[in-house]
Amino acid sequence: MNGFIKKMIMKNNGHADSGSSGCAVLAEQEDLIAIERRLKVSVNGKELLSLYCTPVMVRELVVGMFMTENIINGGWCAERMTIEYGDDVLVDIPAEGEVVSDGAVITSGCIGGITFPKRLKLEKCDDPYRISAEDLKVLFRKFQNASELYKQTGCVHSAGLSDGKDILCIAEDIGRHNAVDKIIGYAILESLPFEGKIMLASGRLSSEIVSKCAKWKIPIVASRTSPTSLAVEIAEKNGVTVVGFIRADRFNVYSAPERIC
Repeated sequence: MNGFIKKMIMKNNGHADSGSSGCAVLAEQEDLIAIERRLKVSVNGKELLSLYCTPVMVRELVVGMFMTENIINGGWCAERMTIEYGDDVLVDIPAEGEVVSDGAVITSGCIGGITFPKRLKLEKCDDPYRISAEDLKVLFRKFQNASELYKQTGCVHSAGLSDGKDILCIAEDIGRHNAVDKIIGYAILESLPFEGKIMLASGRLSSEIVSKCAKWKIPIVASRTSPTSLAVEIAEKNGVTVVGFIRADRFNVYSAPERIC
């Protein structure tokens, strides 16, 4: 699926009608809008959770979410996952391990991500990776220019993974958390190590997003907007560098500033 559809809309062209009503003239015009679908995830045929997403990189989204949150304790294979596209996107995961879903909450993110806070075990990131301020600004411009679905619809969030030179993967979704989960899932499926990497994000850095990155010891998380106070506390505690408000000539570093040189 392309992640967007064409839809007929009514658009005001700004000219008054020649008739007595004086109403503005409306004209039909095609516009691109992002698709939103409910994703229902089952394990061994039993529905476990559902959320709304942009129905691209669905396998990566589920892998990123399940691996980060340790939802299945034991053996399961992402390649055996079945995905059925329709009015809803239905995913079923055959698994031998125990499924643990207690404590699931809807996050503060738009559309609602899912997190299982009781099982998110974090260890301090001691990755010595560093990047210059100028290289980070150049990299973020590349990231923004690569967000094709955003440029066409204006209503999705983007996330990307970079080694400081190239953008290795980019994902877009109506949910900020979903986009980050897609990137994590992609890296896991492609056996990309998280050491020496930067998570790039278009939206607010919440505590959940920073926690996801800290879980995988991604050393730098950078966004064009701000982090929350709890996100900064988590980053400081776990040695993650958080960069926000990246603009053409400036940005703010909120934690572990030694990685920015």
